Amino acid sequence: MPTIIDAKLQNEVFRIVGETADSMGLDVYVVGGYVRDIFLRRDSADIDFVTVGSGIELAKAVAARLGKKKRLAIYANYGTAQIAHQGMELEFVGARRESYTRDSRNPIVEDGTLDDDQRRRDFTINAMAICLNTDRFGQLVDPFGGIADLNAGIIRTPLDPDVTFSDDPLRMMRAIRFATQLEFEILPATFDGIRRNASRIEIISKERINDELGKIMRSRRPSIGFRLLDESGLLQLIMPELHALKGVEAVGGRAHKDNFYHTLKVVDKVAARSDNEWLRWAALLHDIAKPVTKKWDNAQGWTFHNHNFIGEKMVPVIFKKMKMPLNDKMKYVQKLVGLHMRPQQVGEEGVSDSGVRRLLTDAGDDVDDLMILAESDLTSGNPVKVRTALEGFAALRQRMKEISAADDYRKWKNPIDGNEIMERLGIPPSQEISRLKQIVKDAILDGIIPNDHDAAWDYLVAHRSDGVTLSSDQA
Repeated sequence: MPTIIDAKLQNEVFRIVGETADSMGLDVYVVGGYVRDIFLRRDSADIDFVTVGSGIELAKAVAARLGKKKRLAIYANYGTAQIAHQGMELEFVGARRESYTRDSRNPIVEDGTLDDDQRRRDFTINAMAICLNTDRFGQLVDPFGGIADLNAGIIRTPLDPDVTFSDDPLRMMRAIRFATQLEFEILPATFDGIRRNASRIEIISKERINDELGKIMRSRRPSIGFRLLDESGLLQLIMPELHALKGVEAVGGRAHKDNFYHTLKVVDKVAARSDNEWLRWAALLHDIAKPVTKKWDNAQGWTFHNHNFIGEKMVPVIFKKMKMPLNDKMKYVQKLVGLHMRPQQVGEEGVSDSGVRRLLTDAGDDVDDLMILAESDLTSGNPVKVRTALEGFAALRQRMKEISAADDYRKWKNPIDGNEIMERLGIPPSQEISRLKQIVKDAILDGIIPNDHDAAWDYLVAHRSDGVTLSSDQA
């Protein structure tokens, strides 16, 4: 009866690689993530082959047999080669042993045996190999109990975790990422190794850290990863602003909620409704300014006034420090952080048409994502409070739909632009231009005048001095 390994090795490429290695007198194995994913019943298009010998020479021979010489990429400095074949990436490398210096995660590499190669792997579930040579085709080599750990849902290092994590500190992030993606448990002894070596993360580039954070964020329940990052001591090193959300303070028996755990609930609620990674980032950062805006007021209790606007300003600072993209993705996160309280405010105010129009114009095409964030921000244990807020959101959604049907305010553009104001009123570039455009915008959104150029211009001329004290030569 065919095994799961037999079923996954049906593609002729595995036979070709094995037969080619036989002809060259080499042992060859498929290793790493592809083997792990066989037993997790997940598809993978990236296949890693290890040979006890030259991976580059084997790749050349396989490429020739597949007729893929033009699709062969050789990376001599790393001793690896890749072949693009039928939507798959086939990577070849020679078995090796590695040693490390204290200040770098780049290993000193020497030729080695399959055993050496498996020992250098990060986790037992990634240290399995399947032989492709004809006489042992499909034979599993699992020296560290990777299958048992897969079945038990455990992340564990093959060797001493202190050695594994100190040698390559990125493996600490990978352990947490795998635990998040697979919803596995990190073995306590392995997790203790992460705690002991957390400070070693400082030698890892921000780009590599962000790559792992992105994979955590794209997981089904990102909170798993951020909890583990916090418990391991890594979070305060890589993202101290998020770590600062932790904790509860009380005055006279009145305490605020723990904003860290609230944030993780919001992220998971957003993740359950959207695959948009950047909407999830907005959820993670929506309360990021609460620690710096927290104040005690004897009448109101704990307040976090303007934390949305301060948080909006913090987003580009955090993105820049972490070397995340400073492009439209950052601007999208920044906008949602700044607006995340607006839907609830509009709902509490009775869903006025002017409030709805302002929300639609300010959020633009991102209004649906903003509503997901705002609704996910409801984590109160008070059912009456939650029900009231949800009713407000429902009314808001309905009124947005009705107003958008009459005029799509998500695409709204001020009928009066700055150039016209400067040309017709003789005003040089200045903040005054923004003030005058705001007068027009307020009048249209408040329903005082129609969304029409001529009506807007007449209103502007008539009201340009509203709220401004004119000097004698301006009067």
